[in-house]
Amino acid sequence: MPTPDNAVNLMIGGHVHRNWSSYEIDSDLLIPADAWSVSLGLADGKIPAMVAPGVEVMVRIGNDTVLSGRIDDIDDHIHKDGHSLTLRGRDGAAVLVDCSAPIFTAKMATLAEVVASVALVLGVRKIRIDADSAGTAEKVNVEPGDTAWDTLVHAAEANGLWPWFEPDGTLVIGGPDYTAPPVASLVMRRNGKGNNVLSLRRSRSMAERYSDITVLGQSHGTSVENGRHAIKSTVRDTAMSIYRPKVKVDHDAESAESARARARKILSDGRLKGLTLVAEVAGHRTSGGQLWQPGQRIHVLCEPLGIDATFFLMARTIQGGRATGTITRLTLKEDKVWVLDAHPHKRKHRRGKNASAGLEAVDVSQ
Repeated sequence: MPTPDNAVNLMIGGHVHRNWSSYEIDSDLLIPADAWSVSLGLADGKIPAMVAPGVEVMVRIGNDTVLSGRIDDIDDHIHKDGHSLTLRGRDGAAVLVDCSAPIFTAKMATLAEVVASVALVLGVRKIRIDADSAGTAEKVNVEPGDTAWDTLVHAAEANGLWPWFEPDGTLVIGGPDYTAPPVASLVMRRNGKGNNVLSLRRSRSMAERYSDITVLGQSHGTSVENGRHAIKSTVRDTAMSIYRPKVKVDHDAESAESARARARKILSDGRLKGLTLVAEVAGHRTSGGQLWQPGQRIHVLCEPLGIDATFFLMARTIQGGRATGTITRLTLKEDKVWVLDAHPHKRKHRRGKNASAGLEAVDVSQ
């Protein structure tokens, strides 16, 4: 049985449910809608009346909230050995991923106004923008059929930010905090002294790594400004010893600064995929008592792999049950590599029989 501070509880309709035969809770900064699932056996074969698809839930580990969302699926299975129940759901991002954004047009809209216009109508009430400053969009039109999440991502990326949900259900528009100190050390020494890692796997790849990345762009002329051609910016990855050039044509890059930001993004994406550490640890908390949570920085000391450095926690999976005990899987990426630069998104206007009357088909942009 898990210790009290590692016990997983579901708050549904004012009632607490626990003692699961198995559970899994995922969280990944790059994947919207954190998912959870729990299973248990039903001794009396009855499902509580308040347990239904769409019902709000709060997932807690010990006294700490780890996720707020709703039930998506309910599976109950009757077999010769009894009756089992499995619940699955996602956090507050689920409605934004599943549903279309409201159609609206705005001029000189701030990031906060765009986010509120998309999120509030879908029931997201708690919103926080973690940014020193954010730009104002000259014009915002949302294309029919775009999901609310894609619209938020485009608005966030136009300001060099990224959206995610906090455990308490707050929608945050922000970025990684590389100034925060590491919350824990993962240790794997040959002599076993101080070891606190069950397993550690390192994956390295050069499939999407490039030595030179060049982004080409252009801007169209307007009534007050001439168009610009031959926009070009090149960035280099000094860690690559092999010559692997990449040229990208980006019609959203309308200045040298935006072309450089796009090149940096491609380079950082390649570096993110180029090195991954996956560690499994016992329990669901650091040695200091904090729950493992994406966005944390973690020091890793692994003598067999020659690692002694700080890494960024991009994702974590909490697992447990009668057969496995309490385990947390941590997905670590190279520190200070996930770079967010302002990058607008645009689309060509759709015209013809598929266009909606009176609606301009463009995306959130700056």
